[in-house]
Amino acid sequence: MAKIDPDQYGVNTLAVRAGRQPTGEGEHSEPLFLTSSFVFKDAAQAAARFAEDEPGNIYSRFTNPTVRIFEERLAAMEGAERCIATSSGMGAILSACLGLLKAGDHIVSSRSVFGTTINLLNKVLSKFDIATSYVTLSDYAAWEAAITGKTRLLYLETPSNPLTEVADIQRLADIAHSHGCLLVVDNCFCTPVLQQPFRLGADVVIHSATKYLDGQGRCVGGAVLGSEQLLGENVFNVLKYGGSTMSPFNAWVFLKGLETLNLRMLAHSRNAAEIAHWLVAQEGIEKVYYPRLADHPQHELAVRQQKDFGGIVSFVVTGGQAAAWRLIDHIRLFSITANLGDSKSTITHPATTTHNRLTDEEKRQTGIAPGLIRLSIGHEDVSDLKNDLYRALTKALL
Repeated sequence: MAKIDPDQYGVNTLAVRAGRQPTGEGEHSEPLFLTSSFVFKDAAQAAARFAEDEPGNIYSRFTNPTVRIFEERLAAMEGAERCIATSSGMGAILSACLGLLKAGDHIVSSRSVFGTTINLLNKVLSKFDIATSYVTLSDYAAWEAAITGKTRLLYLETPSNPLTEVADIQRLADIAHSHGCLLVVDNCFCTPVLQQPFRLGADVVIHSATKYLDGQGRCVGGAVLGSEQLLGENVFNVLKYGGSTMSPFNAWVFLKGLETLNLRMLAHSRNAAEIAHWLVAQEGIEKVYYPRLADHPQHELAVRQQKDFGGIVSFVVTGGQAAAWRLIDHIRLFSITANLGDSKSTITHPATTTHNRLTDEEKRQTGIAPGLIRLSIGHEDVSDLKNDLYRALTKALL
């Protein structure tokens, strides 16, 4: 079977076909190589592999055919030369930072990133003398002003978690490149079927494969994507010697997820849009965050930059944390879990879960209000989701 040329096919074809190289067994599905090591035909070949004089498998910590298929497929879909799969989304962020930065370097990050990402930057990378400054995602003057002579990369999520704020990737790429910096974009909420940051100037794309790439909440994994020159030894060596390795089984599950990614993302987006518009009309709701809504601050940007608007809807309920907790406690259908991107709709209270380790001031700066609730809309009947939310909302406002 000829290898798929990603320049000749659309993203949906790549999601099904890219990376496939059947073995001599003639299998139609991608093979699952559950092995820790690989056998060499002789001592000379073993020596050549270890010396990197001959390509091939050595040890599944850094060479496994199933993981490689996932890497090649996701790279083709994102329009990247290289993908490095990792054991988790956080492992992907850490690998990228350790591979691309050194002691004394500086990061400018959006404040509107996952709470654990902030903790990674503040509590782990700071130990290696890598400092981080935070700015408002859509304040482009603040991004430029925060850049110093030591700044090496700009980091953001768009749309952001959990307020779905959207950043102009092209504008931030121009700012980054004018100062000799890299632009790193977490594309978890949109995936490559709804948004392609490389086409807009991004240098590195990060994924938590745990979310939409899997799509059914089964496995944990991540990925770093970029050019061969940029990732090559820099990020790959962090994986090779640091061991933040994606398991072959998880890679196989993610491959199956990629095959239906486009269909699922469009369905997530359709259902989420209906829920967002419905929430706007309900009493006791102070604010709804979803880019499809016309009053969303970056609605027009999202229309230009994304194919659709994704499956995350957040809203603020009147009555603060007490009301938010009452609503969540009276939910029957939504799963109370901090994960997202699942076929099952989920609900969480960001201030006390995903962003609980932020200080009160940090929560205020990032808009994590006490009454904020985040929904990840799945594939249930939307009428059932509305009924569940309406019943719980009624109880919350008593």
